[in-house]
Amino acid sequence: MDTGTVFLYLFCGLLPFAAIAYFLATRKTFSLKFKGQTFHSTSGSYGWYAVVWTLWPALAASLLAAVLSLTGVAHVPGSALVAAALALAAGGLAVGVMKVNPGLRARNIVEGVIVKLLFAASLISIFTTIGIVLSVIFEAIQFFEIVNIWDFIFGTNWNPDEAVVHAAGAASESAEGLFGSVPLFAGTFMITAIAMLVAVPVGLFSAICMAEYASPTFRKVAKPTLEILAGIPTVVYGFFAAITVSPMIVQAAEAIGLQADYTNALSPGIVMGIMIIPLVSSLSDDIITSVPNAMREGALALGAYRSESIKNVVLPAALPGIVSAFLLGVSRAVGETMIVVMAAGLRPNLTMNPLEGMTTVTVRIVDALTGDQAFDSPETLSAFGLGLVLLVFTLALNIVSLLVIRRFRQQYE
Repeated sequence: MDTGTVFLYLFCGLLPFAAIAYFLATRKTFSLKFKGQTFHSTSGSYGWYAVVWTLWPALAASLLAAVLSLTGVAHVPGSALVAAALALAAGGLAVGVMKVNPGLRARNIVEGVIVKLLFAASLISIFTTIGIVLSVIFEAIQFFEIVNIWDFIFGTNWNPDEAVVHAAGAASESAEGLFGSVPLFAGTFMITAIAMLVAVPVGLFSAICMAEYASPTFRKVAKPTLEILAGIPTVVYGFFAAITVSPMIVQAAEAIGLQADYTNALSPGIVMGIMIIPLVSSLSDDIITSVPNAMREGALALGAYRSESIKNVVLPAALPGIVSAFLLGVSRAVGETMIVVMAAGLRPNLTMNPLEGMTTVTVRIVDALTGDQAFDSPETLSAFGLGLVLLVFTLALNIVSLLVIRRFRQQYE
């Protein structure tokens, strides 16, 4: 079905029918009210009841046609689908208006439909998550049929360019040992740790300042200014890291007798931390502000200084939200790609020196999927293996965070 047909179907077909159904149903209730009859629900409820009767047969037919087309069972022509849907909408309109009567519990029916729609929306998100996980798992299984999973997880050599690909997508023996992901995850954790060392203290302290010490005037100016950082594109941060921060790090390292590469891990870590500051600060500020004033006043009444009340009362009470902000910042740092590409390079380097070039898992995933290799080659399929391991890691991180949040929430509720 082309765009013109969809536009005709929605805006020139169903929506006018729905508007007519609403008008006729409400008008019918008004006419009966003048005759002295009392209705169970409001006029608007009866109007939406008629709208539901108008739309659901047409939408159900459209959904059925889409399922038949996607599964290859049958192909329904667009013109025939539009004609059938409009005919069903007209029939539903007539039935919906006809069923309007004083004893009809229209409000209950409409609210039940809304609950079902909300339930369907939640199922869509759940099924989407399941689909994403399954799509990664199925492709990762193909990769682990070529490369040993233990060599992949614990290997220290990442050099897929040397992998020789046979026909049917099987790798030769030279591919073994060339897909060790340890350097990639080491680079990911290194850059993420540097970013969080920058973002967490600055973001948390700025949140404490704005929530506990700042005047309303200062807060009104400072918070929007801080959140401007969140609207800057990551490619701009990448330019800043590559052109400004990296040369400064090289010069500072040379001044103290150290050697630093222009593509180093410290530069993207610092800039990524600056990028995450608004996320940590804004969430932490909202959580700290939501702590009841009674807790602050109780601590002050017992003789505690303001700083002591913040450290011993406010921050422990806000700790679950602060932990959530920290974990969101970690997820943001782990998934960042552009800054790492522009400032840290593409070299998988297993080192503890942040002044050397490193790369991350997400960068290698993008590099593997944008190359000119066949889709079933080991290098391309390695992206799904990396994605699966990263998915398991983030899942474990979320489980740990939920346990920590639940523990402190029970303690302070």
